[in-house]
Amino acid sequence: MEERELKQMNKSFKLLHKRFEKIINKPETRRLQERVINIRTSAIENNEELQEQVRKTFKRNDIELFEAKDGDEAIKIMVDLINDYDKENKLVIKSKSNTMGEISARRRLEENGVKVIETDLGDRILQLKHTDNRPVHNTGPASHLSIDEITEIVNDGLNTDLDPVHQDILKTVRADVLSYVDDAKVGITGANAIAAYDGSIAIVHNENNVAYASSRKLHIVLAGIDKLVPEVEDAVSVCKLESVFGTGSPISSYINIISGPSKTADIEKKLLKPMYGAEKVVVILLDNGRSKAKDECLWCINCGNCVVACPVYNVVGNEFGFNYYLGGHGIALSRYLNENEEKDDKKLYMCTLCGMCTYNCPVATPTNELIESLRSKTEFKVDNHRRIKNNIKNNGSPYKHKG
Repeated sequence: MEERELKQMNKSFKLLHKRFEKIINKPETRRLQERVINIRTSAIENNEELQEQVRKTFKRNDIELFEAKDGDEAIKIMVDLINDYDKENKLVIKSKSNTMGEISARRRLEENGVKVIETDLGDRILQLKHTDNRPVHNTGPASHLSIDEITEIVNDGLNTDLDPVHQDILKTVRADVLSYVDDAKVGITGANAIAAYDGSIAIVHNENNVAYASSRKLHIVLAGIDKLVPEVEDAVSVCKLESVFGTGSPISSYINIISGPSKTADIEKKLLKPMYGAEKVVVILLDNGRSKAKDECLWCINCGNCVVACPVYNVVGNEFGFNYYLGGHGIALSRYLNENEEKDDKKLYMCTLCGMCTYNCPVATPTNELIESLRSKTEFKVDNHRRIKNNIKNNGSPYKHKG
């Protein structure tokens, strides 16, 4: 990242910190935090049982379930589904999804002839940027770009002549996205949590773009197996806590709970479908290495508060991370993901092990301990450390003898 981008990112992070520092120490937030810690730790510990349960409840709720062992399988499933529903246009509208970013899904779908339109404002800005467009924060992907830079990106991408006015940028990008909505037969979203015993998908958002994506004829949900929790109440708690630590708001504008395709029984109580929403809901549960990861690696609720607090991330930006998983947690998780075939040992050593990520994590993910443990399994040595080690071994001192 360039220096100006880092400065803008830090400025945005300071504004975010001011918002959430007003509410994170409230008693109700602490109670919610304790509840979600118990939910996440128990859910990951009992993940196989929850997977078995959701297979039954999705079938009961008329949600089609696919299980993908890796990104290749997930992409193939999506391409086949898109071809079934919109072989001619292959147009998809998509909401924010770290799991899609994990497997580079937008790029890979486009390589298969699919046109993907991001509906989240920050993601759409980055999509229009074309190059060097990885996000810098989970809930504010374009937080490193100034209004002047965003104006230039939008003008170039949409052939407009806007002045750097925030509301004008919003209106223009919104109109651009909405111009695709009516023609799209397929929408793709992620999931913040999936309630296994209810067979329900919870998605948290502020822009209401998820409502558009989830109301296409076909709604595809891509989610990691780590998103499973027992019940809807648990899923809502996860969404609320993510909102607190991700945006500084006690609750987001919307939490969608989706438990099946659109339907009605208003004519003689006969079940008819669809009504206004999707006629088919498909969930793709992705393993991609999660089943072999340490439990603590999967507690994360993707709020992004760890990178706001991380001294390394605030200096180097999204270089410290993997795909859409940012900061030290992204580095730790990447060691298990199948997508990360070439493990970058150097990034493990970018971490200072200060523990600020863990201290500021709402579910107390011990990222610094995970990284320290992973370091012990590598052969990588920092050059300066290697020289010091050799000097001690050969000369009895960390300093090379003169003469």
